[in-house]
Amino acid sequence: MILCDAGVLLCLVDRTQPKHKVYRSVILQLSSPLMTTWSCLTEAMYLALHRGGWQMQKQFGQLLLDKLLIVYGVEELDYSRLLMLMEQYRDRPMDLADATLVLAAEKTGYRQILTLDSDFLFYRIGERDSFDVVQVQ
Repeated sequence: MILCDAGVLLCLVDRTQPKHKVYRSVILQLSSPLMTTWSCLTEAMYLALHRGGWQMQKQFGQLLLDKLLIVYGVEELDYSRLLMLMEQYRDRPMDLADATLVLAAEKTGYRQILTLDSDFLFYRIGERDSFDVVQVQ
């Protein structure tokens, strides 16, 4: 399974994004769904509303219904870890959505990520392992 951030999610549904066709093609060829977090999905939904309205948001819903996208749920016991990550990377700075993706990687063991954000080259999983940022050309 491959993790996915809000920027790539938006790229999947917004045809005006330069890499829309490439990302869409790559994702449709995957054998397993993408994994994101509620924070990333919320961020992408907000951006979609302002760029394409309900029709663009509906496309996210369809990704969920078609099981091309699953959402990792953050639990209450994870809150302190999220704050620790955000403090650790405050110089970048790390937002909540990125922190949830690092947490998801730590909890699931998934290291591959689709992202438009270079910060994932610096973030560490469990303080030591790097992300395997999937390059899309």
